[in-house]
Amino acid sequence: MRLTKFSDYALRILILAASRDGNNVTIEEAAAIYGISAPHLKKVVRTLTHEGLLEAQRGRSGGFRLAAPPEAINLGRVIRATEPDFALVECFRADNKCLITRSCHLPRILDSAIEAMLEVFDRYSLSDIIVDGSNFPIPYSDPHLT
Repeated sequence: MRLTKFSDYALRILILAASRDGNNVTIEEAAAIYGISAPHLKKVVRTLTHEGLLEAQRGRSGGFRLAAPPEAINLGRVIRATEPDFALVECFRADNKCLITRSCHLPRILDSAIEAMLEVFDRYSLSDIIVDGSNFPIPYSDPHLT
């Protein structure tokens, strides 16, 4: 099983925001730190904001920050919010053309595997994966970070 880059980026954004103790992080700063394009991260931040996991502020001192304490942000919720689907094989997709779908037992097994993976994520919160802010490079001089 593999998570999409979108979920990977979402987890990284949340880890970065958690490391800043309530201070705003800009899209540009996150893009520079992670080496990911700003337009991709903007979509991720928009989704996390829509889900109530981040707060975004526009303007000169804008950016994003956590909308709740790290211990209140469940990783299972993050994965469910950022994964478009869990269609691991063709029979899970709307355009399924597999001829044995009705008699195959694989979907039931894969459903069980997906549920088990999500149950593991449900046991953890963002506080379990926080990285100290000193581990992030400072890509440019930002008065909010010093």
